[in-house]
Amino acid sequence: MENINIRTMTIEDYDQVYQLWLGIHGFGMRSIDDSKEGVERFLRRNPNTSVVAEWEGKIVGAILCGHDGRRGCLYHVCVKEDYRKHGIGKAMVTECMRRLHAEEINKVTLVAFTDNELGNFFWNEEGWTKRDDLNTYDFVLNEDNITKFNG
Repeated sequence: MENINIRTMTIEDYDQVYQLWLGIHGFGMRSIDDSKEGVERFLRRNPNTSVVAEWEGKIVGAILCGHDGRRGCLYHVCVKEDYRKHGIGKAMVTECMRRLHAEEINKVTLVAFTDNELGNFFWNEEGWTKRDDLNTYDFVLNEDNITKFNG
């Protein structure tokens, strides 16, 4: 796929990226974070690190990539199923890593669902370290939950 163009994601890409996400089997999305407003907020905070892969004017891959000043994180790494196994995902991840490194970020992490066999195989094959020494916890921030937590 020589004609693949990896470029910075912008909010103007949202509709195509969202359709890409909808077409990925087993893809987990959140109504607030993955809304246009949520993605726009993410891109404003991280204007240079998220990428899309374009082929003949169509977005066939995307990564939301950002950092908190210490550690980078890759979210929603995906390639349209018909375009897989051509190095597009690897090229996008490499571009994100270069962009993070340019912003003086020295470590990057990602989350892959345990039942995502293809994704977990890919990350293991590429030398990423699966961590078994920590647990991750989520907490939905809304007024009811914050009040209950504080109560």
